[in-house]
Amino acid sequence: MEIKVLGTGCSSCKALYENTKQAISELDCDATLIKEENLLKIMEYNILNLPALAIDGKVVSAGKRLSLAEIKELITK
Repeated sequence: MEIKVLGTGCSSCKALYENTKQAISELDCDATLIKEENLLKIMEYNILNLPALAIDGKVVSAGKRLSLAEIKELITK
């Protein structure tokens, strides 16, 4: 599983990255976490609001600072 946090480095983006890292650790899942800050690559996902979370290339959340519980739910779907 590949999980990407899409964001330019704002506080919400950093919080989403840290929460996602914690969720992966707590779920003990085999996932690769990538922090994508390159705006050109982010634009390829056709999202208007950051931060965003993409799992296996599909955007599952955009424009929200997700809680740990919400991230865990998205990962386990």
